[in-house]
Amino acid sequence: MAADFELTDDMRSSIGVESAPYPTEFTSTGIRAFARGVGYTDPVYFDVGAAQAAGYANLPAPPTYMGIPIFIPGKSDATYGQPIQSGGPRLNHGLPNVLDGGTTISYARIPVAGDTLMFTTQVSDLEVKESRSLGRMLVVSSKQTYRDTNGSTVATIVGQSIWY
Repeated sequence: MAADFELTDDMRSSIGVESAPYPTEFTSTGIRAFARGVGYTDPVYFDVGAAQAAGYANLPAPPTYMGIPIFIPGKSDATYGQPIQSGGPRLNHGLPNVLDGGTTISYARIPVAGDTLMFTTQVSDLEVKESRSLGRMLVVSSKQTYRDTNGSTVATIVGQSIWY
């Protein structure tokens, strides 16, 4: 339990700072695997002809699927493939455990197979809360923005993670 955890000025300095853009790609294999893994059976996620008949240029990304970050040696985490943040403030809180506090995705358009989007992340708020069973927790509110090659926003994810 993190009984003595406090927000620091260093942590607060991360609020509002946007990360460098990082590429994520949408492949037909990734879309099909995700759709199959979560139990979708709609042919638009598996058959290009069905997707095109439904008005998509290619297989559409299923709800909540935001592609696969492109693995770049030295710039990606070796285990999870996510980008390693370089430059700018880091949120060094030292809390070992994390829970998903909820996520909302807003789409300007649905990504399709063949898209490569650039995403950025920023912390939008930090709050310390008390839990009887977990002690002091850090609630991190964040925003990820996915943009196409023209810089237009395709999707925005707003979420919270709860560290304890």
